[in-house]
Amino acid sequence: MLRLTFQRLHLTKLFPLAISRGTTSVTENLFVRLSDGVHEGIGELSPATSSAWTAERGEAQLSAFFQSNPDLFDQAAINPHDVWAKMKEAAIDPPAMAALDVAVWDLLAKQAGMPLYRLLGLPKRGVPTSVTIGINPAEVTRERVPKILELTGAKCLKIKLGSPEGRDHDKEHFLAAAESAKPFGAKLRVDANGGWTADEAVAMIRWLAERGVDYVEQPLAEGQEADLPRVYAERALPIFIDESCRWAPDVVRHQAYVDGVNLKLMKCGGITEALRIVAAARACGKMTMIGCMSESSIAIAGGAALSALFDYIDLDSHTNLNPDPATGAPLVDGVVTPPDVPGHGGHLA
Repeated sequence: MLRLTFQRLHLTKLFPLAISRGTTSVTENLFVRLSDGVHEGIGELSPATSSAWTAERGEAQLSAFFQSNPDLFDQAAINPHDVWAKMKEAAIDPPAMAALDVAVWDLLAKQAGMPLYRLLGLPKRGVPTSVTIGINPAEVTRERVPKILELTGAKCLKIKLGSPEGRDHDKEHFLAAAESAKPFGAKLRVDANGGWTADEAVAMIRWLAERGVDYVEQPLAEGQEADLPRVYAERALPIFIDESCRWAPDVVRHQAYVDGVNLKLMKCGGITEALRIVAAARACGKMTMIGCMSESSIAIAGGAALSALFDYIDLDSHTNLNPDPATGAPLVDGVVTPPDVPGHGGHLA
């Protein structure tokens, strides 16, 4: 029988992150260890902004799940697909599912003596990650963007828009970010986190296209997907959905009105469903992206193991921690690189 243990830690951000739904400075994350007595897999729960998916609740759910399903955790026969399906059936919160799912995959790779990306049959592929600047007054943005780009050496900047203060604030913040990023030659991406109406989305996407942006993410709020056809028809840039895509069937449901999907391990319940989402997106001819919540290098390492599957990568939350309690997801020339060690490579100090 495998052994499951938990550890909760408070993670403090170097720079508070403000998005359309609120601001995050500190999160309580749950670290999940699954051991066979020789090898130990580790995963992480990171809560979403303004969400009930807490570390305390996730620990209670996973503890009860583990005790109720002993047959799943026979160390000779553990199957991540069976574990994931049972967690989904038990209505475990997606970030808690992700924590255990990543721990299972990490354990399997360590038992096999293989890096997780190789166990998954994937190569290393150098897709640079974006780093993120939250919504700020323009003067704060001008000061903060160079610090973020100097600290990380990143080649791409994701600018959060959808400010509750309106579109003029969005434009001032964007222009300040773009001006500050120009000396670094960073590519520009935008994430509205559902902060725009359909009319605003059409106008803002056109305005951003004129200023060299690569794509726009989640222009409309989750639940407003009925307006996607209009935004898609009038878009001047590729649009990706994020909050509107949680599970693989969501890709098929919305594929006619988007250019791509952004998955997050915390949102889809881990690596197991992430593989299905990518498969669904490719089958529908859509682009793919992987993002993150407020994770340390543990969950980021799990995502990095999948990085060869994505057109765009946004695995940067560990670079905005003070400090990151973990290691294992280094940025090498702007790329979050999976280490050549057994497992996903993440290690909690």
